[in-house]
Amino acid sequence: MKMLWETTNQDFEELDVELAVSKIIQSSKDLKIQKYLKLALSCIDLTTLNSTDNAVHGEKLALKVSRFSESFPGLPNVAAICVYPTIVESVKKSLSASGVKLASVSGGFPSSQTFLDVKVLETIMAVGKGADEIDIVLNLGEFLFEEYSKAFKEIYTLKGACENARIKVILETGALKSYSKIWKASMLAMEAGADFIKTSTGKLEPAATPEAAWVMCRAIKSYYEKTDIKVGFKAAGGIVETADALVYIGIVKDVLGPEWLNNTLFRLGASRLANNLLTSLFEEKVIYF
Repeated sequence: MKMLWETTNQDFEELDVELAVSKIIQSSKDLKIQKYLKLALSCIDLTTLNSTDNAVHGEKLALKVSRFSESFPGLPNVAAICVYPTIVESVKKSLSASGVKLASVSGGFPSSQTFLDVKVLETIMAVGKGADEIDIVLNLGEFLFEEYSKAFKEIYTLKGACENARIKVILETGALKSYSKIWKASMLAMEAGADFIKTSTGKLEPAATPEAAWVMCRAIKSYYEKTDIKVGFKAAGGIVETADALVYIGIVKDVLGPEWLNNTLFRLGASRLANNLLTSLFEEKVIYF
């Protein structure tokens, strides 16, 4: 039996996508109210993925998140902390904030260019150290060479290695080049077991774009209509300003509806966005993270 990613190819007119996104960007300006600013804050995967990261750095970030509610009573905390697998353990020991998840990149992040056995072992180890969520990258080398079954098998295998942890599959949309490939990659990742599909690593340009996000959300909607399975959406890469976050909220709201506007199904991967959202909420400069 043919799989959905094999049978539901979708072509998009570039102008149609741009017009749809342009309307959402314009209407997203009306979302700059407390309700949506707080929503954006609650959906952040607070991310540090630098080559200089270490256990002490992870511990300090976890302590800041753990103390956030004391410093900002009445505001929602971030959804998760996202780090390299080598500092998962130190973050886990220092993270006491209720409801905040611990995410780890894995699978040879950010290039995905290593052996599948290594990807599996890295994933098992990250989960074993305490990761609640795993972010992996679609094997672009296989996908762009049209070795779709191999790319599918990798995701499926890594999903199995996650045990009870949720898996986010990064499509690296800037490398896919066309909306039809973004659609196909979205469908393939979801059918392979992705709990979330994510725009980009932030390590390659272009990173997240509203147009790619719109296509991905359309794919999520189509997949839900065909399977009754809700897959989450994560925008990541270059999301810094409050206005950027509101655009992605606007896309999710317009394409997927209010059911997706929560941190179970929507995330924003960012390192600097949280401070800018706090600044917008208090209407004065705030630097906490």
